[in-house]
Amino acid sequence: MTEPELDFAEVRRAFGHAAASYDAHAVLQREVCDRLLERLDYMTLQPGRVLDVGSGTGYGLAHLRSRYAEAECCALDIAPAMLSATRARLPQPTWAQRTLRRLTPNPSSPTHMLCADMARLPLAPNSMNLVWSSLALQWAHDLEATLKGFHQVLAPGGLLIFATFGPDTLKELRAAFTAIDDAPHVNRFVDLHDIGDMLIHAGFASPVMEMDMLTLTYADLKSLMRDLKGIGAHNAAAARRRGLFGKSAWARLEQAYESQRLEGRLPATFEVVYGHAWAGDKTRREDGRQVIEFAIGERKKKLGRV
Repeated sequence: MTEPELDFAEVRRAFGHAAASYDAHAVLQREVCDRLLERLDYMTLQPGRVLDVGSGTGYGLAHLRSRYAEAECCALDIAPAMLSATRARLPQPTWAQRTLRRLTPNPSSPTHMLCADMARLPLAPNSMNLVWSSLALQWAHDLEATLKGFHQVLAPGGLLIFATFGPDTLKELRAAFTAIDDAPHVNRFVDLHDIGDMLIHAGFASPVMEMDMLTLTYADLKSLMRDLKGIGAHNAAAARRRGLFGKSAWARLEQAYESQRLEGRLPATFEVVYGHAWAGDKTRREDGRQVIEFAIGERKKKLGRV
């Protein structure tokens, strides 16, 4: 399957610029992160080393630090400004704690900040016990290669758990843009069945895939676009249209979106795909095949926005 080509420099620039505004607009991102954290309640894993891929401003990492207090954690993001926000969110050790860490033979676990591309992890093989990623994989320019890299850095018995977006994400906005031109204005997202196949090809065992539909509602289109800009979720397709919209094009876009207004609000659908899989091949069948479990959520949750 051919994935849309992303402009990696634009992705890095957009997220770096959004670091200061991200938390004010990340209602959906926190909701998804909380749901992903709940899935860890059913895992017996007690990891010694945890990697947060696409850590953003550190909301998920702070919870992981609390859950796995003895673990050595690593926050990875492509934007230095996001890592700075993560560092500011985490409690900083006192002078006495830093001194004790240097003097103690088995010091308390540190948190590392790593600015890098998720597709090229600068980490040793088998060095992580848990790879976690909440709403970052949709920005991978080669998802299958990225998953193979995750498998490589996971130690035997290690766990990959993630959330990403599926193809129906922002379907209303995508449909409205067709009234303007044929250029890509909304990033394309990979189907959960294809992600499940990629996990198998990457060497993972016992993949489990789930999906929920979440809906944010807005008073107007400008509010939606403000949220997307605030979290750095720009259109990063290499073939995207450059330049600003004129007044006429913006008016046509607003009119097209208005046709989808429900109960006085404009809906914005997000298809959220959750997945987890284990490193190793303990559950492989004799013929080499594996079973992928899928759970498709029927419920929809509306998350209101002003």
